[in-house]
Amino acid sequence: EADIEVNDVLLRFFEHCRRFVALVEENSTAMHQVDAFKEGPEMRRVLERVAGALCLPAGELNADLVQVAFLTCSYELAIKNVTSPWCSLFSEEDAKVLEYLNDLKQYWKRGYGYDINSRSSCSLFQDIFQQLDKAMEESKSSKPISSPVIVQIGHAETLQPLLALMGFFKDQEPLRANNYARQAQRQFRSGRIVPYAANLVFVLYHCDHAKAPREEYQVQLLLNEKLLPFHHSNQTIALYADLKDYYRDILQNCRFEEECELPKNNNTAADEL
Repeated sequence: EADIEVNDVLLRFFEHCRRFVALVEENSTAMHQVDAFKEGPEMRRVLERVAGALCLPAGELNADLVQVAFLTCSYELAIKNVTSPWCSLFSEEDAKVLEYLNDLKQYWKRGYGYDINSRSSCSLFQDIFQQLDKAMEESKSSKPISSPVIVQIGHAETLQPLLALMGFFKDQEPLRANNYARQAQRQFRSGRIVPYAANLVFVLYHCDHAKAPREEYQVQLLLNEKLLPFHHSNQTIALYADLKDYYRDILQNCRFEEECELPKNNNTAADEL
């Protein structure tokens, strides 16, 4: 009996953004960093070790097959809490290499790799602040809050671009095929950012004893039920007015239709960097 609205344009923006679909999703060269890592020295060593464990010639395996085996191990451990026989094929170092392979894909397809990845989520970002604005205005006028809780349900593909748009988990150096060792302490780890049942919560507070009108409304952000420090202050609570000021450009100037228009010339995905 809940009032549920299906809004794929808002929550599956990645399917409705023509620029993203053409330049990233369907562009065979957009994942060149991922493809290069599959052929690189780290993955070759993994292939050799797995082939040895299976008593197979290394030439009969490729990165995609090994990744399927690793994901099978991961899924059974995460979902069933059992150690799959496939897990015995991999060392801890192998797991780190395969984790990086997946992070590379998420970085270039859903994260910071191309601007359109995150810019395509700006309509969702703006919608969140419109709902917070509405609650604040109702509170100021002493009206009951018409929507005290708003739940939007999407996918990791919804959340990862949104977090990138907000500037979270951005490393100084982009993730590339040739900097695996330097990225050992990277912030961008998709398995931690958007695990199973990932969630992002905005909490708006009305502070009765605020010293100034600007301090009356404050906000917290929780990612996967843990407080997330704001990018602009590194604090876990912020004045709502300050947060809107920090994201003013996105809130005022990011327009989905314009962001997602196909370029008139024959740009490649690399031009989006």
